[in-house]
Amino acid sequence: MTMDNPSSADLFKRACRVIPGGVNSPVRAFGAVGGAPVFMASGRGAKLTTVDGKRLTDYCGSWGPLILGHAHPKVAAAVRRAAGRGMSFGACTRAEVELAELLCEKIPYLEMVRLVNSGTEAAMTAIRLARGFTGRNKILKFDGCYHGHADSMLVSAGSGLLTGGIASSAGIPPGVVADVLVAPYNDLAAVARHMERDGQDIAAVIVEPVAGNMGLVPPDESFLDGLRKMTRAKGTLLIFDEVISGFRLGPTTYGALCGITPDLTCLGKIIGGGMPLGALGGRAKIMRLLAPLGAVYQAGTLSGNPVAVAAGFSTLNVLIEENPYRDIARRGKRVADAFKKRTLDDDGNAHCANLGGMFTVYFRAPKVRNLADAKRCDTARYAAFFHGMLKRGIYLPPSQFEVCFVSAAHTDGDIDRFLNAADEALAGHFE
Repeated sequence: MTMDNPSSADLFKRACRVIPGGVNSPVRAFGAVGGAPVFMASGRGAKLTTVDGKRLTDYCGSWGPLILGHAHPKVAAAVRRAAGRGMSFGACTRAEVELAELLCEKIPYLEMVRLVNSGTEAAMTAIRLARGFTGRNKILKFDGCYHGHADSMLVSAGSGLLTGGIASSAGIPPGVVADVLVAPYNDLAAVARHMERDGQDIAAVIVEPVAGNMGLVPPDESFLDGLRKMTRAKGTLLIFDEVISGFRLGPTTYGALCGITPDLTCLGKIIGGGMPLGALGGRAKIMRLLAPLGAVYQAGTLSGNPVAVAAGFSTLNVLIEENPYRDIARRGKRVADAFKKRTLDDDGNAHCANLGGMFTVYFRAPKVRNLADAKRCDTARYAAFFHGMLKRGIYLPPSQFEVCFVSAAHTDGDIDRFLNAADEALAGHFE
């Protein structure tokens, strides 16, 4: 590669001189799998092209937003039109009203919505709003669930913290997290103990209804319903963090699909169509406490940015009109079913978790139900598998503890090639 056409290795060396760790988000680093990150040049549909000219089939999907694949024609056109009218106004626009109306229409228990710039902002605001509404201070979260990088949520978190082997983050005063309680995911008995002891002081229970930051961990059948009953009995708000699961399994939230109504819902990723956008929504009685109506302050210069809103609105409308969810789920299930029939290593210690178009290959057995289970995975084997698949043109998340995504742009042929590559990588001892 020349200086006019630098390689991934060249760019990473340059990045390390001016960007901490050479990456602008820790999950992009290859620290969990070894080697240097691959730099992307372009994407279309289910395919990526690296700056080195290698073509990859993408199962990372920008960590979830790209359910329609890269550069979907309708989304790209909507972004170009919006950008041509102005990149940002710092003032109200028709588009943000229409997106908020669409979210309230498709998520039946959302009465009001506040648009923000990320899932982190949505979760941070939800916590503040819950405390303001209830007058209580304590928050209950779950081991391995990640709710963004706000100080109070970096306790027993997943995603990049888990990938990097960091139990929590430096730079957070003890007082900030003193009111954060933690329970194992899928453990109602532990929640009941917390609620019995501190229920009158717990403002909210926040949970990923489908955990996606310690790998894919679906909820046990009674888990979410149990949370709803316990929180309601104590006057505690229930917050669903659906940044990953919102519009992932159908044209609504997972809560709506399974018939469980939280008090507040955090959204992101898919609702931005690949652009920075998040949202917080819920009962009007609670949402009206947000400024300028109420005393809970939240603001953002770029909130409701017209270009991001255009990408999200277009993405949601394509999902609603074309309804690709059945095919996405069928292809995700093909991956999981195929892995069930394979011996993934000499000991058979592996399984593939799957829900809709989401899946995670765990190098451990049996089923993963919580963070303690996930931590027993053989991360070295996943690292070898990752590089074996990358060598064969398949791009997976560079961490055992993240989720793979099938998009509407993936074809049956793509799944065939994925499974053939997995066979080769596994049979060749991941090389």
